[in-house]
Amino acid sequence: MFVSRILAGIAGLTLLAGCALDVGSSLGLGGAPKPQAMAVGDEPYAVRIGAATLAQGGSAADAAAAMYFAMSVTYPVAAGLGGGGICVVHDPVRNENTEFDFLARDSAGGGAYAVPGNVRGFALMQGVYGNLPWQKVVSPAEVYARTGFPISRALADRLDEAGDVIRLDAGLASEFMDESGHVKAIGTVVKSPELADTLSLIRQQGADALYDGTVAVKIVAYSSAEGGAIQPGELAGYKATQTMPRVMQMGSDYIFLPAQHTGAGAFAGALLENLARAQSTEIGAKDLEAAVVYAVQQTLRDFKVTALPKDLGATGFAATDARGQAAACAVTMNGPFGSGHTALGTGVTLARAPSSGVAGLASAFLTPVIASPSGDAPPVLAGAGAGGPNGTAAIAYALARVAGGEEVRTRKDLRSTGVAPYDTVNAIVCSGGICVALPDPAAAGLGATGTLGP
Repeated sequence: MFVSRILAGIAGLTLLAGCALDVGSSLGLGGAPKPQAMAVGDEPYAVRIGAATLAQGGSAADAAAAMYFAMSVTYPVAAGLGGGGICVVHDPVRNENTEFDFLARDSAGGGAYAVPGNVRGFALMQGVYGNLPWQKVVSPAEVYARTGFPISRALADRLDEAGDVIRLDAGLASEFMDESGHVKAIGTVVKSPELADTLSLIRQQGADALYDGTVAVKIVAYSSAEGGAIQPGELAGYKATQTMPRVMQMGSDYIFLPAQHTGAGAFAGALLENLARAQSTEIGAKDLEAAVVYAVQQTLRDFKVTALPKDLGATGFAATDARGQAAACAVTMNGPFGSGHTALGTGVTLARAPSSGVAGLASAFLTPVIASPSGDAPPVLAGAGAGGPNGTAAIAYALARVAGGEEVRTRKDLRSTGVAPYDTVNAIVCSGGICVALPDPAAAGLGATGTLGP
């Protein structure tokens, strides 16, 4: 197996097997690939929100932001309001490629709780590249939190593993545990009224509602009461950044990925450089899997990574629209449910501070990437690996296949991250005249189209 070969020779790397559920959707087109409105990600209910956003005339950036906010409700183990992440946007109409950095940061005073970045980051991206009003991007998540949603297979798998974390937090336990103290089953409808109230404020007031209002006051008060050190000025002063992504070439395609100033960009860039070196050898030129295995093993050695927890609390997702815009994002809580502490009265579970143990490694494996023949051409791939080195390896494998002119049309063409159940890869790929939205073959995600009605 592809991932088993990656793990071979990496002493002490702890990654366990997951299961697959075939719920992906795809759309085939004859002739040259035409830009398509598509969404893909790890959590199906959130992907459906992304597809619906596209069907309402939203851009790829709108859809990505809507998916994120939906996942803050339906997949908070990895995408909570208290976390952070990175997005890359490719806009051929503007001939622009932009990276948005908004990782959760250590508090200046230390402590176990991170200063959150997600809401600032998605607000910045949507403000630059979105078509729809902000309220339409946030409101579906608010509805899920207020009226409830059924626990999906994707969420249930991670809830089962995170039971001890959930049990110790009153907010998480009230939502995800039954009266007997067991994690609620797949299909159980759950809701979070306090999170709905916070999302309502974000919908009405924008990102400032989380960083400089009543929610911020509650977060700071909770942090202080629980031995944290988040200060009002740190929340109010948090700024997401907009910069140029790193550009690499693979065949005739340009690859846009996080810049080297982030751990994610450093790891992914080094892996792609090692992959290029491996492919220049006789064995690597004939066997792409062998080349990727070598590249991952060498990069892990270079970064001195020898052991990892099986769940770093991360997820990746992507969207494309009919104008050719693409947005690829990856977010993390720096562990399942982050710190495992939910600020009273907010529904916001705080991410773990990056300096807490191995939590900082989570951001190193966020790999949102977009590939295109040029800056003003639609993408041939938009996707993200997340959660660990196998997610990054899988997205690198897909990039290499597309750059080599191979067709990538089915989930299995992405290669499984299955021995690492919370390392995932999700991608929208156009090859051989066909565009497809492909969720991880070893996970329970979804790919969907968002076609405008008549």
